[in-house]
Amino acid sequence: MIEKFIRNEREEKLHHLAQDLSEELQEFASKIDEEASIPTSILDRFRTSGYSALPVPKQYGGEDLSLYELVLIQEELGKGEGATALSIGWHLGILKDLNDRRPWNDITFGRLSRDVVEGTIINRAQTEEKTGDPTRGGLPVTIAKRVDSGYRLTGRKTFTTLSTHLDQVIVKATLEDSEEACDFLISMKDEGVSIEETWDVIGMRGTRSDDLVLNGVHVPAERLLEVYDKERKTKAIPPGWLLHIPAVYLGIAEAAKQEAIEFVNTYQPNSLDKPLSEVPHIQDKIGQISLKLLSARHFLYSVADQWDKYPEERMQMQSQLFAAKHQAVNAAIDVVDLSMRIIGGRSLMKKNKIERLYRDVRAGLHNPPSDELTLQVLANSEFK
Repeated sequence: MIEKFIRNEREEKLHHLAQDLSEELQEFASKIDEEASIPTSILDRFRTSGYSALPVPKQYGGEDLSLYELVLIQEELGKGEGATALSIGWHLGILKDLNDRRPWNDITFGRLSRDVVEGTIINRAQTEEKTGDPTRGGLPVTIAKRVDSGYRLTGRKTFTTLSTHLDQVIVKATLEDSEEACDFLISMKDEGVSIEETWDVIGMRGTRSDDLVLNGVHVPAERLLEVYDKERKTKAIPPGWLLHIPAVYLGIAEAAKQEAIEFVNTYQPNSLDKPLSEVPHIQDKIGQISLKLLSARHFLYSVADQWDKYPEERMQMQSQLFAAKHQAVNAAIDVVDLSMRIIGGRSLMKKNKIERLYRDVRAGLHNPPSDELTLQVLANSEFK
């Protein structure tokens, strides 16, 4: 149970907030999945409750959310509705990353932080059709051309999660006639910015990860945020903030487990003279579910805790971070599968909640880092 990982009053308060929001999400889960869209009222709740500003430094009005706390609240939110949890997780994770690294000047970071406290929702736009997974380091095809007053951006970004709700976006582009990738901050209201609705998928439908189209978008020079040259890449700390991803999928798995438990507690076919919960093969599957969740959860939370406690060790934590995501997501997939085996053919019906959980949990394989990249990183770490 996630509650066993709550260690103090602050974490209990944060978990309670996430729990309230998670319960509200459950009421909208079917609608979000069917319409492939998150209602504006949900985003408004994240804003008014302060949830969307939690990673912002206290000096700007946030709560300086730790990585452990991010994992804790995102797992709870994932139990309610996975697509919404994953979507807001990108926003929270990016803010956590910026707070950890402080790569921008204080004025720019402070301005964005205050905007978020006032309700701004952000995301990064990095993925492109030709570059694939951004964690593999491909150079963006989106081009930033220098002009007298700043830069002009042209290109297309895929998988722009929360596309219809974003206020600002951090866009990665390549400086024209160079091999330098840079981050630029743009407003969704800037001239030349548009969304093309390309999101038509079987799982995580509510993330609304459409294409972001940039058609000669003018960006003032002060909105050039970060330059990723070769030296910068080697000195970058590993992406601890990406642990928001496996946390959500463990939440989905927990929801599936609860569905299976409820089923065996409430259904007894007339062919049996005892409850399903006493049938050996059912107990075996429940035991497997418990073991997988317990193992993945302890690994994930311990890695997050190490990140918080030992910042000087973060440069050496890439393999642990990647492995924690790999174990959690694959355990979550196994848990949902086992839960469906317990429930049987009913689990395939559209009216059954677990059918949606099955489609959503599969998406974890395609969130960064990929399994094959994780195994490569782990293998390379053994030869150092």
